[in-house]
Amino acid sequence: MSALANYGSPDYFFTEYFRVHISSGLDKNILRSITENSTGRPIFAQIIGESIPDLVRTAKDLSGYPVAGIDLNMGCPAPRIYRKNVGGGLLRDPEKVSQILGELRGAVDGLLTVKMRIGFENTANFDRILDLINLHNIDLLSLHGRTVKEMYHSPVHYDLIAYAVQRVNCPVLANGNVTSAATAAAVLETTGAAGVMIGRAAIRNPWIFKQIREYLSGQSVQIVTLAEVRDYIELLRQTTTAPTVPERARVNNMKMYLNFIGQGVDAAGGFLKDMRQSQTEAELFGVCDRYLLSGPDQEFALEPYPGLVARPSCETAHSAST
Repeated sequence: MSALANYGSPDYFFTEYFRVHISSGLDKNILRSITENSTGRPIFAQIIGESIPDLVRTAKDLSGYPVAGIDLNMGCPAPRIYRKNVGGGLLRDPEKVSQILGELRGAVDGLLTVKMRIGFENTANFDRILDLINLHNIDLLSLHGRTVKEMYHSPVHYDLIAYAVQRVNCPVLANGNVTSAATAAAVLETTGAAGVMIGRAAIRNPWIFKQIREYLSGQSVQIVTLAEVRDYIELLRQTTTAPTVPERARVNNMKMYLNFIGQGVDAAGGFLKDMRQSQTEAELFGVCDRYLLSGPDQEFALEPYPGLVARPSCETAHSAST
């Protein structure tokens, strides 16, 4: 989050999700993104779970911190998450959703927001859950335009996001394949959404929020060079890995980010291939230098190169919106 803020913050951030269950506490690492938020932007505390008393307990605890509001995750498509009937798994059970939203609405004095997908296997419950968003006076809906089972593979159903914009009473953020300033503008035009939520693309290109503002205001969109991307990678190394962590863990942590960044480095995918084969920090950052510093004025792609897959995870980064 602090790294993103160096290149142009979104209007507000969402934390990684706090896992909620009968014995859960507040994850200290995630909590630091709230208590040490130096970005100047509001941040929502995101929670995930299905135990109503514990969701209420956690929401009340988090409300005591400097948060913009509480966000309930009903969209995570990871099988190990939805199999526990949390995240996107909740979309199979509208009655449980209603109970959770009703109890959270009664417990949260400030903003209560929801992140969700358009359904689990299909959209059979979509209308019902949108009506529950209205019934329980949810303040903001972030909607990913795929079902849980579609993961990140199918086209995004922007028509259903547009439908939700018309059906619910609160503002809607459009989520899914918002990869550049141009696609953000197109999604806003297509859906009529109040804004866009960006996660993976902001890891790949932290300049994206500044570029969106430039595009929407009719300015020239900033061109980023590969040398600037190398500086960004160094900042990530400094802010996300501690020297006391074993080298292999530091390497794997950086690979998580480079998996996304590499989508815009070279069309042939050589960077991604060589990066993934690196075993040590010397090898990993040697790959970065070789690809990113060979031509200092070479441009970083505004859009991911076709065919380069980043192997996404719903826990990879803080979600961010503009």
